[in-house]
Amino acid sequence: MALPDGFAIQRASTSDLETLVAHRRAMFQEMGYTDEAALDSMSAKFRVWVLERMNRGDYHAWLVTSEGGEVAAGAALWLMDWPPHMIGRGARRGNILNVYTAESFRRRGLARRVMEAILLWCRENGIDVIILHASPAGKSLYKSLGFSPTNEMRLQL
Repeated sequence: MALPDGFAIQRASTSDLETLVAHRRAMFQEMGYTDEAALDSMSAKFRVWVLERMNRGDYHAWLVTSEGGEVAAGAALWLMDWPPHMIGRGARRGNILNVYTAESFRRRGLARRVMEAILLWCRENGIDVIILHASPAGKSLYKSLGFSPTNEMRLQL
């Protein structure tokens, strides 16, 4: 399915770093994280982390822009080293993260289009297992794209 008229999707570069950081921060804020100091700290650390991985080629991001050039949505793919496994053939696993659509651009299918672009890139580049952590708002989109819940568990020390 095509993007709505007036929208375009392109790969992000390191020149888009501040947008990528802002999207991650906004995503967490909308999921209910309100501690500004913690958000500031996370954003500062993420800025360094993502720049390093973009420069290494392990982090790829896509942005959707409006006709006026405003960034409307985006998402990213982190390629993680993965040990030989019973699920998937590749040595790397795709981890989709930072899926975000600005509030004024929601309900237009932009998140779906950016996810489809990432999945196409994965198919074309031999990434055959893709994971993500879904917010409650995103679960139906990911299910409709073929994602299914897994048995992941978490312990925070």
